[in-house]
Amino acid sequence: MSKVYMQDGRLVVPDCVTVPFIEGDGVGAEITPVCQQIVNEAVKQAYSGKRSIEWKEVLAGGKAFEQTGEWLPEATMDAFREYLIGIKGPLTTPVGGGIRSLNVALRQTLDLYVCLRPVRWFRGVVSPVKEPEKVDMHIFRENTEDIYAGIEWEQGTPEAKKFYAFLRDEMGVKKVRFPETSSFGVKPVSVEGTKRLVRAAILYALQHKLPSVTLVHKGNIMKFTEGGFKRWGYEVAETEFADRTFTMNQYNQLKKDSGEASAKAALTDAVNAGKVIIKDCIADAFLQNTLLIPKEYSVVATLNLNGDYISDQLAAMVGGIGIAPGANINYLTGHAIFEATHGTAPDIAGKNVVNPCSLLLSSVMMLEYLGWKEAAVLITNALEKLFGAGVATADLARFMPAGKALGTKEFGQRVVESL
Repeated sequence: MSKVYMQDGRLVVPDCVTVPFIEGDGVGAEITPVCQQIVNEAVKQAYSGKRSIEWKEVLAGGKAFEQTGEWLPEATMDAFREYLIGIKGPLTTPVGGGIRSLNVALRQTLDLYVCLRPVRWFRGVVSPVKEPEKVDMHIFRENTEDIYAGIEWEQGTPEAKKFYAFLRDEMGVKKVRFPETSSFGVKPVSVEGTKRLVRAAILYALQHKLPSVTLVHKGNIMKFTEGGFKRWGYEVAETEFADRTFTMNQYNQLKKDSGEASAKAALTDAVNAGKVIIKDCIADAFLQNTLLIPKEYSVVATLNLNGDYISDQLAAMVGGIGIAPGANINYLTGHAIFEATHGTAPDIAGKNVVNPCSLLLSSVMMLEYLGWKEAAVLITNALEKLFGAGVATADLARFMPAGKALGTKEFGQRVVESL
């Protein structure tokens, strides 16, 4: 087994790489083998058999619970720690006590602080918006903080009463309207968590020659958490990337000091010099703007809950979550888990109708992360060709003019043939 490892801050990838995978619950058992078949063939073709992936199954979710009595065995975490790179199908969220969410547990345990969700449109896929081709965004969602930290207490419990007593007696809080029946949650947002997320977003924009990074927040209301996110995000740009970025803070200061004409001239000079423009937008306005002026946005950096809403809305704008990929990454340690962004879909599991493209496009992200871009391009080109011809699984084909619906396995085979 050949492992990916970090050396001098960069990934070192052997020609034969071992990738741990979680099959997933529900439809995971159908989409995982289809995606592995496609990836194997793409790698074989791209590198004439000189590179390959050895798939190593690890357990999580329902399958793990049935076999081991645990939802997330430590052996699975050890495998992801050891091999750095992994991929997973959708997982069941356990009912009752214990782990709140297996996905959140994986992200927090491995400190996968970036949830990267690229969103683009494929010609041929029917969209609810008029010009889906204008949607081409890369969402950097902070993955370890915000309310997803899971710090909350249920109403009526001794813990909730104790927490409220602390707020009232020690902190002088008088704004809880119905304290006896309130549940409480804590929203941690840190300087370090914000800065590493925004730093990763700016580096990504620079590396991919993308024009802007937008900090999306609700700092007008949550002034110290989401407002802090905005402030600390600008600090990263202005202190660590001063020669490669131009921020709207700088623009506004120039406008104040020297007039609007000078500010506009500086912005134009920055764009012409290839600098990344760093701007911000209130979350609710941003959701509106994605529909009205999507071309204004390229890379988006935002907090956990905002990122959840944003990435799903953008996925709907290009055809649905069935073709939305996702990755959870720690750029410092190299650890990354790529995943299907949809659920287990138990109502269609075993019926050979599920769309494998979310997991397949996440596999494309994995290949790109490994540096195997040629294989990634083969898969993307094959999907573009098939969608353009109206060939897809039923969820997409039913909306396409003269769409040709194929089963999961049959669609996978067509992708292989189209490589």
